[in-house]
Parts: sequence; structure tokens; C-alpha cells
Amino acid sequence: MRTKGALVWGLHEEWQVEQIDVGDPREGEVTVELAASGLCFSDRHIGDGDFPAKFFPILGGHEGAGVVTTVGPGVRGLAEGDHVVLGFIPSCGQCPPCSSGRQNLCDLGADLLTGKSISDGSYRVRARGKPVIPTSLLGTFSPYVTVHQASAIKIRKDVPLDKAALVGCGVTTGWGSATHVAGVRPGETVVVIGVGGVGINAVQGAVAAGAKWVIAIDPVAFKREQAQRFGATHTFASLDEALAPVTELTWGRGAEKAVIAIDRMRGEYIAPALALVGKGGTCVVAGMGPATDLDVKLSLFELTLLQKTLKGAIFGGANPRVEIPWLLDMYREGKLKLDELVTSTYKLEDINSGYADMAAGRNLRGVVLYTDADR
Repeated sequence: MRTKGALVWGLHEEWQVEQIDVGDPREGEVTVELAASGLCFSDRHIGDGDFPAKFFPILGGHEGAGVVTTVGPGVRGLAEGDHVVLGFIPSCGQCPPCSSGRQNLCDLGADLLTGKSISDGSYRVRARGKPVIPTSLLGTFSPYVTVHQASAIKIRKDVPLDKAALVGCGVTTGWGSATHVAGVRPGETVVVIGVGGVGINAVQGAVAAGAKWVIAIDPVAFKREQAQRFGATHTFASLDEALAPVTELTWGRGAEKAVIAIDRMRGEYIAPALALVGKGGTCVVAGMGPATDLDVKLSLFELTLLQKTLKGAIFGGANPRVEIPWLLDMYREGKLKLDELVTSTYKLEDINSGYADMAAGRNLRGVVLYTDADR
């Protein structure tokens, strides 16, 4: 199938919208006509070389929702016309992680940066006659994708697809980082560091879990204002600025939980984040850093003597086949804010403007809406 896509052809380059070829579904695959794709910073991580992609070009995008148009052989549980959200990590339901309730760590995720399809190891997207790596084996910066059934999660047809796309990564990652990985409990004090597309949903998750105080930290005034709209009780511009107020607010005990959701994570952020949590406290790292960055600053004395915990988080520790439909039910019931997450919408041709807005802190989530002109 000939369609359009937004690609990067080298390190630190802007997206180029051009013609691409998307293959027909093979064993275990479906083709999906997308309604929308979220703009996530992780796509810039790949384009900037923070993640070790095998080669260029790369077709961006890993937050998408749409309608199944073609079903390949051997597909189970999906049919033409079904509405689906694409999970940025596949979940087969059979490997040891999936079988033990950790679908976010599915073994099929091993080849996400290689571009090789799950079905047969071939490349399903080509541009200028060359193979293309689709981000997370999805490539949602194109109105059509051919993906493995392990990446497609069926949802109700009465959920707006442009909002459903958001739970394919950012919403589920942020919400789960607070509720699952950090394990926020009623009455606790929670600090969320970085209030972008992931952090704002960590705020939502902490509020829903019953936290007494939810403290959002971000240097951008707009994001601090939005954090209050989503339930934050206090906001600060920096970690240093927050330390004394958090100490006073908690009568010197410190927060029980902290979630770091900074877009480009650095090891130097760990020590001040851990300083905000008290004895037996937990600090969760949901932000991504460069794969080659091995240096972390933290107080080993504090880590040991105060029995603090430092944890990583991917996809919010979620089981996406259960929780993506569940989160969308919460949205339908007015208990999860999705409409309010979308600050701006863009045409595919304007995708670089969307990322410029993200870099400038002008949006929580930008969304590309597909039209007939893109197909």
C-alpha cells in the first residue's frame, strides 16, 4: 500500500513527510487505518540517537488508534471493522512475563528497535526503495500501519479514536507509574517531577489512588497550571525549590512516593528526587535517558540507612490488554481526563511544528489527526 509517513533519515534531523510503502498483513498481522497519533518525546529519543536503532530511516509514532481494514491469516480475536488501540509494547499473553502478569515486559518487545516484523522478521515498511524501521514496530506517523496482533488491543466503538490513541503510551505509562509501580496509597504525599504527557498522567493516577498531597514540579509555568487542573495540590519550578516546602508539608517526614517523568532523563536527577522521599520511600523513574548514559548520582548512605527504593518503570507496569480498555471505560464515565490532555492538533505535514511546541513547553500532548489528504 502506498501512503504517506513522517520519517527521519539521520541523527537530529527533522521529520520529512513523504511517500512510503506499507506491506499487506502476513501471518498474525492486521492492517489498521489510523484516526490519530499522539506526539511523544520518545520518538525524538530515537531520532536523536538516545536509543540504539539499527539504521535509518525511521518512521516515527507509537501512539495510535484506528479501525482494522484487513486481517491476515492466523489472526485470532480481531476482525475487519474492529476499533483498536496500538500498544507500544506488544503483549503476546504467552511468554513468561505475560503469563506472570507483566505484559509490559513481553518477550516480543526484544526486536522493537530492529524494525523486523514479529511475524517473519521481514521489513514491512519501505521508503525510496529502502527498508524502514517503524517505531515500536508500529510507525503511527502514517495513516496506515500493518502490525502484529500482539500490538493491537480491541476497544469499544463508542470511544473517540483520537482520544483512545493516547492510552497507547503516555496515559497508561504515567497512570501506572503512580498506581502500579510506585503503589500510591490513600493519604500519601506524592511528588511528580516533570509534567509532560507522562507526568500529567502520573498526577491523575496519584489523585485517583487517594493521595493527600500531590506535588508537581516543572520549570514551565503552563505545565504547572495544567497540573493543578489535573489535581495537583502544590506546584514548584524546581527540585531545589520544592525541598523545604515538602519537608514542612509532611512534618519533616518527606513524601512517600516520587515519580520522575522528565523527558530526557539524566543520572544527576536521582539524588535530589530521592531526597524528597522519606524513610522507606519509593522513587520511580519513568523518564527515558540515553542508552549510553551510565552515570547516576545518589547518596548510598541515604539509600541504605533510610531504606529507600529506586525503581524503573516501562509502560507503567501495566497489563495493557486489561488496562487499556479499563482506562477508556474510566474516560467514558468521566473519571479520566483525556480531552483535556490534547493541547493542540496538527496535520501530518505540520508534525515538526508539533515537536517545536513540545520542546517549548506549549503542550501536554499534541495529536496528529489524519484526513483523506494523508491517505
